[in-house]
Amino acid sequence: MTTTPWSRAEDARSIATLRSLSVDQVQAAGIGHIGLPLGAAPIVHTVFSKFLVSDPADPAWVNRDRFVLSAGHGSALLYAALHLAGYALSTDDLRAFRQWGSITPGHPESHLTPGVDATTGPLGQGIANAVGMAISETMGAARLNRDDATVIDHRTFVLVGDGDLMEGVALEATALAGRLGLGKLIVYYDDNDVVIDGRASVTHSADGVCASLAAYGWHVSDPIDGNDLDALEKATELAIADASRPSLIRVRTRIGFGSRLEDDPVIHSGAVSADEAAHIKARLGKDFATAFEVPADVRAAWARFAERGADARAAWQRQIERYGERHPVGADQLRRWTSAPASIDVAALITERPAVPEPVRMSSGTVLNAIAATADDLVGGAADLAHATFAHITDGGTYGADERGARNVAYGIREHAMGAISNGIALHGLFRPFASTFMVFAGYEANALRMAALQELPVIHVLSHDSITVGEDGPTHQPIETLALLRATPNTLVLRPADFAETVTAWQLALDNLRGPTVLAVARTAVPQLDHTRQVGSASRGGYLLSPAEGEAGPDVVIAASGLEVGLAVEAASLLRERGIDAAVVSLPSHELFLAQDAAYRDAVLPPDVPRLIVEASHPLSLWRLAGPLGAVYGIDRFGASAPPDVLLEQYGFTPRAIADAAAAQVATVLREVVS
Repeated sequence: MTTTPWSRAEDARSIATLRSLSVDQVQAAGIGHIGLPLGAAPIVHTVFSKFLVSDPADPAWVNRDRFVLSAGHGSALLYAALHLAGYALSTDDLRAFRQWGSITPGHPESHLTPGVDATTGPLGQGIANAVGMAISETMGAARLNRDDATVIDHRTFVLVGDGDLMEGVALEATALAGRLGLGKLIVYYDDNDVVIDGRASVTHSADGVCASLAAYGWHVSDPIDGNDLDALEKATELAIADASRPSLIRVRTRIGFGSRLEDDPVIHSGAVSADEAAHIKARLGKDFATAFEVPADVRAAWARFAERGADARAAWQRQIERYGERHPVGADQLRRWTSAPASIDVAALITERPAVPEPVRMSSGTVLNAIAATADDLVGGAADLAHATFAHITDGGTYGADERGARNVAYGIREHAMGAISNGIALHGLFRPFASTFMVFAGYEANALRMAALQELPVIHVLSHDSITVGEDGPTHQPIETLALLRATPNTLVLRPADFAETVTAWQLALDNLRGPTVLAVARTAVPQLDHTRQVGSASRGGYLLSPAEGEAGPDVVIAASGLEVGLAVEAASLLRERGIDAAVVSLPSHELFLAQDAAYRDAVLPPDVPRLIVEASHPLSLWRLAGPLGAVYGIDRFGASAPPDVLLEQYGFTPRAIADAAAAQVATVLREVVS
C-alpha cells in the first residue's frame, strides 16, 4: 500500500523510536503506563507504516482510516506515533505528557489532540466506539457511493488489551458487530496476560474470548508473535481480504519488552527507575541515549505516512469534484453532512398538533419523524424498545448487513453498547445519532453518556418512562435518582418537556446543541396540552412563566415543575386560588438552560421575594439549586412501587391537592419567618 516499501531495518529503527519516545514521556511525567507501549510498539508501527491511510494536514478528513487505541492507558505510544506521523504534536508536547494545559493527557482525548480519533481510557469504550465508526462508514458508503464513484471507503483499526475484552460493553458491541458483518473493522488484541492486579488469566480466558468472537461471526486469527512483523502484516492482509466479517488479530506480546521487568505485571503502570529506563534505552541503541531523540533516518521513513495520506486525500478530492458534476444530490448530502449543520425550524415542520392528552414519548416520536424527513443525516435506534419510546424513523428501514442505507439501528438489549456505539457514529463525522431506552437503564450506559459529555458529542438520547408513572412495572423500572445524575454531568443538556408544544422546542434545542449530549426525558403516561396563551418567556430559555398570577400585585406563591408535573401544578394553582392564594405556575423543562440565563430573566420567572415550591417526581437533590431562600422542594427520596400510575401519584403525594397543600404550607412558613 506504500509507494516505497519499508525495509526491515527501517521497521526496527522505527519500533525502537516508538519505544524510546514512550519511555521518555513516562519518565518525564514520573507517572504513566510504559508496559503496553514497550510490548505493542510493533503493532502500532505495522498499522501506521503499512496500512493506515490518513492525512496529518487534515485530521478530520472524512474518508481517512480511523485508529482507536481502546487500551487508552498506553497513550504514550499513540502520541509517539502521531508525532512521527506528522500530526501537530511537537516534541515539547511529548515532554509535557500528563501535565497541566498539555495536549498529551494521561488518556487520549479526541477533542484535544490532533490525530486522536476517540477519547479512550475506560476500558471497552474504544472498541465499542470503533463499532459505531464502522457502522457509520457502511451507512455513508451505501448512501453516497455510486457505480462510477467511491466516496466513502475506509477502515477502522483498533488496539485492545485483555482489560478491554473483559468489559461487558466490549462484548455487547463485538456481538453486534459480528451480526452486522462489519468487514472493515480490524481489531488487534494485545494479548499479554497482564492487568493491574497481576495475571489476566486469573479472571479471563483469552482462548474463550477469541472463541466467543468467532462464534459471533468474527474472523479470528491464530495467535501470532508480537515481534514477528511478517506475521503481523500477513494477518492484517488476511483481515482486509475478509470483507464480510470483522477481524480480531490475536497478538501475543510481552508487556514491558526490553526491560528487566519484561512480562512482569509490575511494569503495567508507573514510571520505572532511572537505572531501569537507562537499561531500556541502552537496549534500543546508542541513538536513543538523549531523551526525545528521533534519528534523521526514522523521520525520513515516517515522512511516507504523511505523503501517502496527502496523495490519497488529493485523489479523493479530485474524485469528489467529478462526483459533484455527475451526482449533485449525493454531493450536496456529503457537503451538508460534513459541514456545520444548518439550522432547522422544527416548529415549521409540524403540520398537526394534538388537542387531547398524549404521552410525551408519543409526541417526541411525531416530532422526530417530522425532523427526519428533512434532516437526512439523523440516524439511530433503541435498545429493543423502539415501540415503547417511539424513537424510530418510520420509513427509515432497519440497518443490517443487507440494508446498509437504513437509518434505524436495532441495538438489541445492549444499552451500554448503544451509548458507546452512538458516540462512535458521532465521532465518525457523517451522521447525527440518536439513541433510546427507558430512563432507568441510563444507569447501564452511564459511562458512555459521560464519555459523550467529555468529548462534547452531540448525541441525542430519548429516555422515556421517566418517573414513578412507569406504574405496574414497579421500582426496578422507576428512575427516582436518574435525573439528578444526568443534571450533575457537565456538558449535558437535560430536557423534560411537559406537553407537545414543549416537545417541539425540546427537539429544536437538541438539534441546536452541538457541544455535548442532549437527554430528552419523556413521560410514559398521557399529559394535557397546556394553555400557552398567557405565558411569559420561552421554553427555549429553560424555564418560563406558564400561568401568571391573576392579581396585579403579583403571585403569593410560585409553583415550578417539569414534565408531567406541570399539568398537576396548573391544577394545584387553581385550587389555591379558590383558597384565596394567588399562585403562578412556572415550567422548567431544562434546569441547565434556565440557570444559564441572566439574573433579570431568572428573577422575572422566579421572583426572589416570593415563596416558591419546586415540584418534580424525582430525587430532590437537583431541585434545591432552584429553591432560593424562600423556596422548598417537593420530590421523591425513596424508591417507587408496583401499582397503576394514578395510584402511585396519589400514594406519593403527586396530586393537585397535595401540591396545593405543600405550596400553601410554604407560604405560611415564609410568613411566620417574616413575622418572627
